[in-house]
This record gives sequence, structure tokens and C-alpha cells, in this order.
Amino acid sequence: MSLASRPDIISFAGGMPGNELFPVEAIEELFRGLDTRSKRAAFQYGPTPGLPSLLESLGGFLERKGLPVKSNRLMITTGSQQALSILARAFVDPGDRVLTEYPCFIGAISAFRACGAEIIALPVDEEGIDIERLSEEVQRPDLAKFLYITPYFHNPAGMLYGTERKRQLIETLQGRDVPLIEDDAYGELWFSEEDRERLQPIKSIDPEGIDVCYIGSFSKILGPGLRLGWMLAPESIYEKCELIKQSADACSPSFSQVIADAFIRSGKIGPYIASVREEYKRRAACMSDALRRYLPDYVKWNEPRGGFYIWLTLPEGTDSAKILKLAIERGAVFVTGSTFDPDGTRNDTMRISYCNNTPEEINKGIPIIAAAIREICG
Repeated sequence: MSLASRPDIISFAGGMPGNELFPVEAIEELFRGLDTRSKRAAFQYGPTPGLPSLLESLGGFLERKGLPVKSNRLMITTGSQQALSILARAFVDPGDRVLTEYPCFIGAISAFRACGAEIIALPVDEEGIDIERLSEEVQRPDLAKFLYITPYFHNPAGMLYGTERKRQLIETLQGRDVPLIEDDAYGELWFSEEDRERLQPIKSIDPEGIDVCYIGSFSKILGPGLRLGWMLAPESIYEKCELIKQSADACSPSFSQVIADAFIRSGKIGPYIASVREEYKRRAACMSDALRRYLPDYVKWNEPRGGFYIWLTLPEGTDSAKILKLAIERGAVFVTGSTFDPDGTRNDTMRISYCNNTPEEINKGIPIIAAAIREICG
């Protein structure tokens, strides 16, 4: 973050929405239009699970995605990062095994490690997690406490799970007593109608014999500064999570909840998401074009289908930290692959993001990174 804020650095590192895309004027107008009672509520403490009005409007938003809101419990969290921390505390004692993907979102690694978990990272390909490895793990006598996945425009790998891979995952988990944490922070940011079927949450399928905890966030579809996320979980899991949240922060920010509720109820959230989706699609296309023009052929990557990220795979044994050092000296920054490895050892990969960059920045910064790659890799 400190590097990304430097004016002389082009940052492809953070997963931050573009500042110029935030609906500032719409939010100002909505807040001015609220009655005095609602404005006062924004300054007050709220219930631990969330303001009833937001739980209702968000519940409707999630039901339109097919999620089983009425048969589960919905909780507002202080960002989806808090949802991960709460679930880790609910499930994990020091030394317990948890299953994740490799690569894995750094926030999840941090939350699970903070509770003393042993993280078993299973590889992914362009369709999702390795089912053979998953099957081996869930058949072990010392059951993992849960499986954590980010199936929809994965952070950092950028890929979208295939429908068949999700079906195989469900079959592998059914009856194994391994809960699933399904992280869906980017699913609204798809680029093609053709992918809509693949975006159906596992939680909406509501598979029998699996406890699915579905988490999401307003960070990518409204603004990360609101610090609002959510968790949709079975009653038995929810009860423990509510107690943990109460001890952590008592309640998420009421001010942010009032704003998010007003935005949903105004009907503006759908058109707003559609507009930023198109902008991220343009930025992704610009970065893809730059990568095709400047990267050497030995660097492998997939065309982004949504979300914020492109994952580059370098020749085996490459140390992307050396590439990063050169790139920073010349004015660009990205995130090295070892950041997303629970073991912290595999570093022949790198994540670049296009979400917070203009075409001019992309076309200036990608040649810097490409030149650094060629200098290190030959």
C-alpha cells in the first residue's frame, strides 16, 4: 500500500477499485434524502448481526441470485475479511488442518494462521481445485475443519470455476463432514453473458450433506471504505459466529449500513454494478493487449473473464522477487507469487491487477514489468 501510494509508481498490486468510479454524487443525494430518524440511526450503535433494514434489503439482493436466505442466517460483517476471521475462530483450534486452494487469498491465509491452523493448499487449474487431491484429503481420518475456495474470478489466479468442477467438488464433500467456505467477492464483475451459468453459487444449489458458509462484500461493488461484508450460514454455525462478532466489534458501522441499505433500496445498485463491470472489462482488455505485445512467450497467463486480476506463471524456479525489485526501481509494482502460497516458498508466479489503472498507466507500466522479466529470465 505504501508503494502504491507513491506518485512515481504505477501500481498493479492492489485489488482496489478505481477511485473515479465510486458513486459519490449518488450517495450524497441518497443520504440527503433520508429522514432524520434514519440519519440519526447512522450515528448510533446497531445490533450485532446488522441493521434490520439492511438485512432485509441485502437478503432480497441475495435471493435474486438464488441464495437460500430464508433457510439460513444472514450477518453483516466489517468487510468479508472479518467474516473469514470469525469463521476461523469458530472452527479452528491450534494445529487443526484447513484446506485451501493454491494459490490462496492472502487475507484468508492470515486469518487461518492467526488461529494456529495448519493450511493444506491444493492446486487449481483453469477449471478449479484439483478434485483428486481434494478427495484424498477429505478421506483422511484427521478431518480438515473446512475447505475454503474463491470460485468466481479467483484472487489471485483470476479463474472462474467450471460447472462440472463444482459438481465434482460437491460430490466429493457430501457426507464427509467438511464444511465449505465459499468466498464470492468478485462474482458480480463478469465480462460475458456466456459465463452466467458458471457463476451460480454453490450455496444457491444448497447441496444436501454439506454446510456451506457463503461470504461476500460491498468492497468491489460499492466501495471498500464502507468496510461491509456479509456471511450467509446455517443456523448452528451462525449462532457461534454471532457470539464471536459480538466480542470483536459489537457491530459493524451503522453509517455504512445505512448508506448500503439506501443504495440497494433506491434501485441504483444494479445499474452501478453494470457500469463498473463494463469499465473493468475495458481495462482488462487493455492489459491483455499489452501483455500480448510485451511479454515473452514463456510467460503463461489466462485471459481475464471478470474480476480484477491476471496471474502470470514464469519459468519454473524463477524468483519473482528479483523481478519485483527491478520493476520498482523503474516505476512499477505487482505482487509476487509467494504472497499467496501458505508455505511461502513457491515464487515463480505473480499477480497483476488492472482495476485501478488507466489505459495510459497500463501501456506505460506493463513494458517495465516485461523488461524486468526478460532481464531475470532471459
